[in-house]
Amino acid sequence: MTHKQKNHYHIIPCLLLCLMWTYAVIPTSAQDTTRHERRQRLTPVVISKAKKPSSTLSQTPVQVVDIEKIERSGAVVLSDAVKQMAGVTLRDYGGVGGMKTMSARGLGSQFSTLTIDGVAVNDCQNGQVDLGRYMVGNSAFISLSNGQQDEMLLSARAVAAGNIINMETREPYFMPGQKTLWRLGMEGGSFGFLSPTLSADRKLGDRLTLSFWGNYMRSNGDYPFTLYYTNDHNGAQSRERREHSAMWLATGDINLFYTPSSNRQLTSKIHYVQGYHELPGPVVFYASRGSEDTKEKLFFTQVKYAETHRRISFQLIGKYQYTNDLYEDFQAPTVTRYLKNEYSQQEGYLSGTLLWQLLEGLKASIASDGALTSLRSNLSRNSEVQRATLLNVATLAYHHRRFDIKANLLDTWVVEDACDNAKKTHYHRLSPYIGLSIKPFKEHNVRLRYFFKETYRVPNFNEMYYFVMPLDTLNPERATQHNVGITVPLTVRYSRDSLSQRYYSLTVDCYRNTVKDKIIAVPRQNMFLWSTMNLGMVDVTGLDVKGTLDWKWERFSINATLTYSYQRAIDHSTPDDPKTYGHQIPYTPLHSGGVTLYFKNPWVNIGYNVMAVGERYYLQQNSDNSRMAPYMDHGVTIDRTFELPLCDMRLQAQLLNLFDVQYEVVRSYPMMGRNFRIKMEVRF
Repeated sequence: MTHKQKNHYHIIPCLLLCLMWTYAVIPTSAQDTTRHERRQRLTPVVISKAKKPSSTLSQTPVQVVDIEKIERSGAVVLSDAVKQMAGVTLRDYGGVGGMKTMSARGLGSQFSTLTIDGVAVNDCQNGQVDLGRYMVGNSAFISLSNGQQDEMLLSARAVAAGNIINMETREPYFMPGQKTLWRLGMEGGSFGFLSPTLSADRKLGDRLTLSFWGNYMRSNGDYPFTLYYTNDHNGAQSRERREHSAMWLATGDINLFYTPSSNRQLTSKIHYVQGYHELPGPVVFYASRGSEDTKEKLFFTQVKYAETHRRISFQLIGKYQYTNDLYEDFQAPTVTRYLKNEYSQQEGYLSGTLLWQLLEGLKASIASDGALTSLRSNLSRNSEVQRATLLNVATLAYHHRRFDIKANLLDTWVVEDACDNAKKTHYHRLSPYIGLSIKPFKEHNVRLRYFFKETYRVPNFNEMYYFVMPLDTLNPERATQHNVGITVPLTVRYSRDSLSQRYYSLTVDCYRNTVKDKIIAVPRQNMFLWSTMNLGMVDVTGLDVKGTLDWKWERFSINATLTYSYQRAIDHSTPDDPKTYGHQIPYTPLHSGGVTLYFKNPWVNIGYNVMAVGERYYLQQNSDNSRMAPYMDHGVTIDRTFELPLCDMRLQAQLLNLFDVQYEVVRSYPMMGRNFRIKMEVRF
């Protein structure tokens, strides 16, 4: 055990003590002599009251991974769920603990905003959320909306994003007579992977519920890989082993659900994450043990209140977030041969949205968000930066039985103060949106849709202050999105057996995105230190296709999903530079897609999935020297749920990267080969 790891084992006892204290202060009912009989008679059911967005009725493309798909796919972190969606380019820096970011439709990871229960998670330091830091075990569903969400009761920050990833927290459902629900889980696998989970839900009253969810995840990360010395993987090679890539991550999540009446709801959340990651660095010509690591802490608490009436509805959100990141290099080229950078950021955030019904089918809403953000570091310059953000949006929407139309205008104000050099920067812009959905046939649910949106993104603190380039060299990014699509849902039900049915759906979306002054970030020597630059202009032309089949009969069902994406993201920044002009931007494949199959039966459920990624380039200049080989990643899952007298027990086994494909998502960061995971979960 190294000196960097020895202090983290206190996390699990602390979480357990917090849970025991929480339940100790909750009044319990008198002893019930029929307790065991009731447990045997009532099988616990876990569902969510949250409304899932419709992927076929929305004006903008929406993809949803619900709790059933999360469980059967064995998804652990947010990136596991997101990579199942079309149009997503995932950057994975290797292993369980490797940083994972996403770019949707070529817009870059900073254009995608993560919201939890509709409340945005902000990272003022680098502007991109690491999808490997967020666990999905307590989620009802994960959704990805391109452009923006269809709902009218949204915060202005959610409207401002180019793409929205929403994690909706699972709200427990109690059977009659139940007061408490427990879930205990344990998952283990290759290379020291271990992940215990504890979940407890308590019904405090008819309209009040308290929920706790805790998880601890660790991995040695010392997986073997093949090091290729040529890009075509046909030349010299050697077998190496990833070193200095151990990690651990502890997550605690407490939620309170209060519904005083049918038209009012109050939800609050306390979320804490603490982790440690060794940084092995890139592998170029040989594998060497690294000397860098990071420690992170994330805490936020949020409250959301919504009230709905016949003509007027409103929503209020309040949030406080604190993040601390510590980067250490024990062999840095300094006098002391030790480098320590620490970053602490805080944000206070308030949001209010008012929605009212003007006429039959005509609605209007206004939303206003304010945020005060600060980032402090121990760097010699720009050690303290502050930012004030004000977002206001006005929306008008009209609904008809054959069409829907919505338009909004977003006003962005940002004032930034670099306290060390007394430098203030002001940003301001108006950004429009218009969306349209048409039902051309009265008898069928076929929908045609179109939306246009302009998105304005101010450079984050890392891009502006903590890199080698001079100040004022980065301009805000401006993106425009056009999307034309069609959705075709179809349900066939057999009259002789109402339990047998087939459901088909097909969505096809063509899009055209343009990003001016696009900011590209690439790692310099590890996944903590980056370099940034403006590319000037990038044009993205793409196609997303998703087909779904659900076939159910009696106790059997088959689910199949097919996704395909075409992304042509071209650098049009410098016409006089033939080395980069007209080339595909780094790490964006022209073709990608996947297939998932799941066969549910009374014996053992079987799942199979394959993800395919075409060739791409890791440099701005596309050449044979910067080409990355295409790959296909296969996986197999089997699971079964046993209904026992006192509980339900679910067993699941996964074999990932079935054919031991040696590939890289990011250049010089090899991914894991064949590996396995086994999971057991008990609910009572």
